[in-house]
Parts: sequence; C-alpha cells; structure tokens
Amino acid sequence: MRNITLGSTGITVPQNAFGALPIQRISAEDAAGLLKKAYEGGMRFFDTARAYSDSEEKMGLGLSDVRENIYIASKTAAKTPEGFWKDLETTLHNLKTDYLDIYQFHCADRVFAPGDGTGMYEAMLEAKAQGKIRHIGITAHKIGIAEDIIESGLYETLQFPFSYLSADRELALVENCRKHNMGFIAMKGLAGGLINNSTAAMAYMTQFDNVLPIWGIQKESELDEWLAFMDQTPEMTDEIRAFIAKECQELTGDFCRGCGYCMPCPAGIMINQCARMSLMLRRAPSADWLTEEMQAEMKKIEGCLECGACKKKCPYELDTPTLLKKNYEDYKRVLAGEVEV
Repeated sequence: MRNITLGSTGITVPQNAFGALPIQRISAEDAAGLLKKAYEGGMRFFDTARAYSDSEEKMGLGLSDVRENIYIASKTAAKTPEGFWKDLETTLHNLKTDYLDIYQFHCADRVFAPGDGTGMYEAMLEAKAQGKIRHIGITAHKIGIAEDIIESGLYETLQFPFSYLSADRELALVENCRKHNMGFIAMKGLAGGLINNSTAAMAYMTQFDNVLPIWGIQKESELDEWLAFMDQTPEMTDEIRAFIAKECQELTGDFCRGCGYCMPCPAGIMINQCARMSLMLRRAPSADWLTEEMQAEMKKIEGCLECGACKKKCPYELDTPTLLKKNYEDYKRVLAGEVEV
C-alpha cells in the first residue's frame, strides 16, 4: 500500500479514497455500513458535496464517530457569498463536524480570485480564518479552467477527471500540480463507468505518486475491489499497457462521461445515459440497456427540443444533441437485430 500526500496541505492518506456521490442512491443504513467498512479497510479520505443530495448526511451518520481519524472534503456550487455560507453551515451540520479538511468550489467555470468582485475567494479565506475549513480546493471539468487554476497559485488542491483515457494535456496538469506543490485529486477514474477493469485503472494510477484517486462506490462488491488493492496493489505490466492502449483506441474522442451536469433535460431525456448508450451496450451487460424501460427512455430523444441547453452546460464541450441522435440511431439498429452487441 502506498501513501499519497496532497501537496502543501500535508494531508497524507492511503492510495485509495472514497467518492461518496453514488451513496445518494442507496439507503442510509446501507450507506453507513459501506462507509464504516471503507474506514475499517483502511480508507481515510472521503469526498462529498452539497450537490449530492443526502450524501453528506449519510457520511455524517457513518463516520462521525471516527471524525478525528479521517479527512473529509466537500464542495459548494454557490455563486454568491451568501450561498457559500449557507452551503457551508448545512454541510457542517450534515457531516456532524465543526470543520472540513478541504472545501472546494464545485465544477468551477471560472477561477475565483481575491478582488474579482464576487467575494467568493474572500469567503473561503474567512472560513479558513474561522477554522471551519482547513484547506482551499477547487474542482473543474474543463481543461482550460484547470490550467488557469494551477497557474493562479490560489488553491491548495485541484480535483479533475483523470483516468487511463487521459491525454497529454491532462498528464501535464498532474506534472504542473507537482511543480506548484498542489494536491491533485483524481475523479472519474473509471470514466463514468466506461472503464470496467479496476486492475488496469489502479495500475495506471500507481504511476503517479502525487495523484489521489477517489473511486465512486455504492456497492459492497465495488468497495471490496478497492480495499483488496490496499494490500496487493496492481503494478503496470506490458500486458496492462497493451490493454490500455487498445482501450484508448476504442474510447478516445467525443464520448459522454455520464457526469449529469447537463441535467435536467426540459424534454425529459435521460441525457447522461442515453448520450453514451452505444458504448454502454458494448461495455456492460447489454440486456440491462435493452429493457422496455430503457427503450422508452431512448425514444424520448425523438422529442428533443433542440434548445441547446445540454450543449451549453456540458463541461466537456460536447455537441450533446448530435451525440444523442447518433446513439439513438445505433440503438434502433441493435433492437432491429441489424447490429450485434
């Protein structure tokens, strides 16, 4: 097992961290049990957000009794100081704690800075002065924003999508964080579910001694995989390199990561699943995506309003309406038996 240090924060934790977005989909009892097992298995870093419905409350339920032994990061998507303070107080209450180890601006579309007129960075500084947060972080999905964040020198951690599908520009982010002594927290290490080989995903991450991956977990079977890697960490081999190279050829390009930031759709389309249906049919048990319920969801694409709202909100700047139609056409061919998956 390796330990990862998040830059100048000095936070040093075991190599696998817990991403708590998915626990909003399970019961409070199941979530608390999952979190406790993660802690008992050696995980010490837990990431959540105000935007993840009841994820914070479930984390408070499951981990408040070991609060001093763990590190908690949460996020605010607020755009005003008033919203910032409301989110922070709610988060602290939900987590049953009086401080956060890292507080992050969530899915930033700009680099908040002192004197920019928003008061947002000043709110972070004041929260830190009050002892309610210990370190100032930020999350982003757009590469240009992430690059500006690092160069600003204002943030102690950057959270950004990073996996073995990442290209040279993303790799440069990791190296620049190292140069700036800035913590790098890797989200979407499984590319929103498109990567289905946890051994290869973990082996890839082990190449970077300054990257802390947070794995989204909602099932005990998923947790068991990551906990097993604490004792027997996969290492990069020629076989895994060849596998990753093949994956990159298949998946590189304009594909939906399923992040859901485009939602809700005014036409009721389940964009974060429908826009990546072609890949999911081929990378997951296809029967799960061909049910009557999913057929009905895909048919909603016919009612697309062409409003462009999803395209504007996509952090990866995808042409989402076109992607939806492309996936729908493929889906219909699969249903008709014209294409085998």
